[in-house]
Amino acid sequence: MDIKSKFFKELSTRELYEILKARAEIFVVEQNCVYQDLDDKDYHSLHVFFEENGRVTAYLRAFLRDDGRVQMGRVLTLHHGSGLGGKLLREGIGQVKEKLRPESIYIEAQCYAAGYYAREGFVVCTDEFLEDGIPHVGMELIIHEH
Repeated sequence: MDIKSKFFKELSTRELYEILKARAEIFVVEQNCVYQDLDDKDYHSLHVFFEENGRVTAYLRAFLRDDGRVQMGRVLTLHHGSGLGGKLLREGIGQVKEKLRPESIYIEAQCYAAGYYAREGFVVCTDEFLEDGIPHVGMELIIHEH
């Protein structure tokens, strides 16, 4: 299973469909959260994902925010507890570093998953807040010292 890393205009129609299907499966169906997933940020994002038999099994996106920081989000795996999430995060950070060259990566992590991000060096940088009714914290991974 190889990592794929593409900007929006590089995605095939099938890849885009599979990405959106995986996002709906995890964030809308599994987490029972009704929210507007299609937020126009995809157009300006780097999409990092694993495919297996044509199906996106793990995914994240990263985009440049208005404040100049890179934000990572929509992090998901279809196979929980398989180690795929850690592999996705490590590979994704590498792709973001290479293609977007950020000084830091910011993520709004669901509180239950903060340890997952902390294992890769992310540090909590905000108080807890609700996003779509789910507790989150802001976390940051510093890439380059200022």
